[in-house]
Amino acid sequence: MSPTRHAAARALLSDPLTNKGTAFTEEERDRFGLHGLLPPHVGTLESQIERRRNALEDKESDFQRYAFLRELQDSNEVLFHALVQSDLPRMLPLVYTPTVGEGCERFSEIYRRPRGLFLSYPNRNRIADILADPAYDRVKVIVVSDGERILGLGDQGAGGMGIPIGKLALYTACAGIHPAEVLPILLDLGTDNHARREDPLYIGYRAPRVRGKDYDDFVEAFVSAVNDRFPGVLLQWEDFAGKNAYDLLVRYRDRLLSFNDDIQGTAATAVGTLLSAIRKTGVPITEQRVVLFGAGAAGSGVAEMLVQAMQIEGLSEADARAKIWAVDRDGLILSDIPRLPPQQVKLAHDPAEIAGWNLSGSNMISLQDTIANVKPTVLIGTSGQKSAFDERAIRIMAQHVERPVVFPLSNPLSRAEAHPADILEWTDNKAIVGTGSPFGIPGVTQVNNVYVFPGIGQGALASGATTVSDGMFMAAARRLGELHEGDEGLLPPVTALREVALEIAVAVAEQAAVEGLATAEPEALTRESIAASMWKAEYA
Repeated sequence: MSPTRHAAARALLSDPLTNKGTAFTEEERDRFGLHGLLPPHVGTLESQIERRRNALEDKESDFQRYAFLRELQDSNEVLFHALVQSDLPRMLPLVYTPTVGEGCERFSEIYRRPRGLFLSYPNRNRIADILADPAYDRVKVIVVSDGERILGLGDQGAGGMGIPIGKLALYTACAGIHPAEVLPILLDLGTDNHARREDPLYIGYRAPRVRGKDYDDFVEAFVSAVNDRFPGVLLQWEDFAGKNAYDLLVRYRDRLLSFNDDIQGTAATAVGTLLSAIRKTGVPITEQRVVLFGAGAAGSGVAEMLVQAMQIEGLSEADARAKIWAVDRDGLILSDIPRLPPQQVKLAHDPAEIAGWNLSGSNMISLQDTIANVKPTVLIGTSGQKSAFDERAIRIMAQHVERPVVFPLSNPLSRAEAHPADILEWTDNKAIVGTGSPFGIPGVTQVNNVYVFPGIGQGALASGATTVSDGMFMAAARRLGELHEGDEGLLPPVTALREVALEIAVAVAEQAAVEGLATAEPEALTRESIAASMWKAEYA
């Protein structure tokens, strides 16, 4: 066999998109010169899944299982995705939340092979050249982060790459986006996390974070290069710090097909789950009183979509905003607080509205004060502050509401505002509870963005949408709220995530058409057409 043929055989086995491992047939081994490079046994995808599952469960911790799955993804994409899809309830917490949090913190420790692109500040003049690699010719979906606000863990620098990698694994598992069509990107502009920067194993750009005009210029160069290289690509902004998250969304949402999952995806998932919850309580959304703890990117996004949902049901914008009370690190957000971020200005209440409140006497109006006076029907946490929903606050809420709805949504588990078992105990099992991370408690729903963002992306691509509009997210939320039947939980089981993504994709595509944003032919927007485009993890 010639040296060229030997090299080609090794390249076939080294590329995770073409490697089949022992599943190469005898005929393929003859054709590609694989004899000797593989053991003589010819396996099947099913037998490979079983072997990998056994090896996975032999690991001693979920972090070790996360690292094992990452190595599998880097060696055999089909097998990785087939294993994930074979048992979504078991695999999703390992591939993404909550385990991905530790994966990001220890990313440099387990880094082995290139996946995706690290666009670092020193290479700011090479972005177009880096994106020009023919390996990316098929890319349709990009998830990009700058690593500054990873889950509730803060700045992880280059370790934040774990988030785009994990999100795109879910695009494939749930929405059927082919693994050759996704590209994770980390904008490495340094880190202000001293522990990361001083770690001798750290793989990122060892400098304080680039900010201000230099930051804006870098992102502008990135977006321009993406627009030139990938016309029509869907770009998902992920885990940017609050101000940057909002600024980038506003600046670029009409320049390229893009959205921010922390703002819009979280909002659609939370509102969709709330719509499901209020079907159980029988109290319409126009009569809900909502206290929101944490008014950063995620919390503010939830608030704005709640306003939109209430307006659809007949309330004016002013009346809808009057029903939502946001509490942040400095207490209840009031209009006389100086230098409020732009997204919080619309959430602020007039101080005159609280003139008759009974207060605890502290310098700020606390979460407990707000709950005691508003008597909310719904309490949502996006603060990243562990145990912020304490027993006294929940018991006060339960005194005034027959079936309180409580969503401690912060990730990972260590950042949840309350443990769901405690919420149930403090409310005599009357609360309807949704959590950001999986706690494994019967009747408690995991309110995870995976219920929304894969379908949003698939629907936007299928429709050829020119923009991902607020109306498309609202359509996704309303459809999500309709999907679950039965008394247990609020959303369909994780095993149904592929079907959920299809339902969301159809709703999003139809809304794009209604708003005049779809460029695809009508036949491409049907359930059958979208389902037929969804890739399955099978060997070619």
